[in-house]
Amino acid sequence: MDLHHVMPPRRAFIGGALGTLVAAPALAQRDYGPGIPPQRYPDPDILVLDPKRFKAKLGNAAIRRLHTGMGWAEGPAWHANGRFLVWSDIPNNTCLRMTAEDEHVSQRFRSPSGFTNGNTFDREGRQVSCRHLQRDVARYEPDGRVTVLAAKGPDGEFNAPNDVVVHPEDGSIWFTDPGYGALVEYEGHRYDTGSPRPFIKEAVYRIDGQSGEVTKVADQPFKPNGLCFSPDYRMLYVADTGSSHYPEARNIIWAYDVEGASLRNPRTFADMTLDGKSGLADGIRCDTEGNVWSSAGWVGEGYDGVHVFAPDGTRIGQIRLPEICSNVCFGGTRRNHLFMTASQSLYMVPVEARGAHFC
Repeated sequence: MDLHHVMPPRRAFIGGALGTLVAAPALAQRDYGPGIPPQRYPDPDILVLDPKRFKAKLGNAAIRRLHTGMGWAEGPAWHANGRFLVWSDIPNNTCLRMTAEDEHVSQRFRSPSGFTNGNTFDREGRQVSCRHLQRDVARYEPDGRVTVLAAKGPDGEFNAPNDVVVHPEDGSIWFTDPGYGALVEYEGHRYDTGSPRPFIKEAVYRIDGQSGEVTKVADQPFKPNGLCFSPDYRMLYVADTGSSHYPEARNIIWAYDVEGASLRNPRTFADMTLDGKSGLADGIRCDTEGNVWSSAGWVGEGYDGVHVFAPDGTRIGQIRLPEICSNVCFGGTRRNHLFMTASQSLYMVPVEARGAHFC
């Protein structure tokens, strides 16, 4: 993806632990390295843009960097029963795992991973992954086997599936196919087809939980990327990163009405433009109040991190990170820890919000 110009530090006011307003310092002053002094509360890089609607900021919690050293970190997914987090380091062809007990990180939980991008867990606790190299969606079975759930749709073989979510009521699996893993060797295998869509039109797909049938449910986004359901599963949100290859694409998050196995009423949910700068939304997740937590990046300091949108699409909060954020998920025993994969690192912050879904 093309980098945008770095955004200058943005001054903002945030709510403190007891409602005190303090000025947010420049992000560049913060150091996440080992052995640094503790961060003074409240964390200045969690911005409350709408105090009436964004109540997730805790006055006595700070953003922490849990691990670093990846090439491009993606696809965090929380396993509730196992109490561990899985995520991908795509260029290094591996999945990592962090256990909740002591935050120990296993470097090669799955290696090689097929240049896996997005991950999730199904109703039986099995890992489901989008593999760039094989251009498929695969499931890891308890006995060690790998089951390919989908390698082609109604229009032919996929470009390179990217992100994936599970509908717990019917076991269906929904995923996106923007094709990034088929455009560069760094994240999969480059196919020189002469087109930003390597094989077929980029689209969103559904795998039926009973029959395994693969259907295309939407193709309005230029490059559909991250996706998530609303808390009641009546809407599906899809991030569009098409401006990486299509000049006419807008940096938006789409919303669809879910009607059984179909999607209806495509529309813009949120625009990623902030203070005249527009970056990309990538991975997204909903909390139980219906707020959408979106990774954000490719603008620079003061923008990159996480943007939080109310159910009506208004930006109400922001988490500033020193790296481009690729994806987010809620985890922990009460799903109130926000994990953030951001370029080379994994970050976490406790929030007064709970993830709407089991993964």
